[in-house]
Amino acid sequence: MSHKIHRSLCLAVGMTAMVAFAGCSNYVKKKDFKAAISQLQSTDQNLQQQINSLSQDMKQHFAKYDAQITAMQGRIRVDTVSHFAVNQATLNSQDKALLDEFAKVMSQHHSTALVTVEGFADPSGSAAYNKRLGEKRAEAVRDYLVSQGMSADQVRAVSYGEAKNRQVKPGATGAAGQANRRVSLVVDFAEASS
Repeated sequence: MSHKIHRSLCLAVGMTAMVAFAGCSNYVKKKDFKAAISQLQSTDQNLQQQINSLSQDMKQHFAKYDAQITAMQGRIRVDTVSHFAVNQATLNSQDKALLDEFAKVMSQHHSTALVTVEGFADPSGSAAYNKRLGEKRAEAVRDYLVSQGMSADQVRAVSYGEAKNRQVKPGATGAAGQANRRVSLVVDFAEASS
């Protein structure tokens, strides 16, 4: 082996050792690691308890409404809470009763959770128009929830417009597409706690 190659090899090994030893100065102590894991497990348990509690509250309060409640990881989805007429973003009076109960439960028992109001449209208009219409529908429900006592910081509105993968009755419009012209609510504990 030539002297130049041997010197380069020794230099590379030396640099690798320096990097390895330098990395050791930032290691985590076992007790700190276990404490961090314990805290994460505790947070996870707390979130799960909140989800279970809210799921029970929702099922108890909304049994009389046509709303499907689904618990997911870190969140709860309340589907089909409001339906809208073609080309409209005005809340129906029959949908307000469920929203009143929702706002009451959230304000009293789950005021730290983040609520996303998701707006949808049927595919009868252009994609851009339907995105704006879904946004108006979501905003109408968000504004109503805030008027019923929920914090404006707790509720946000988004639109999925006519997204094909989110249509209840794919491609349906008019009377048949009422299920597509809706707003759903997603209650998210994970984001609210961060």
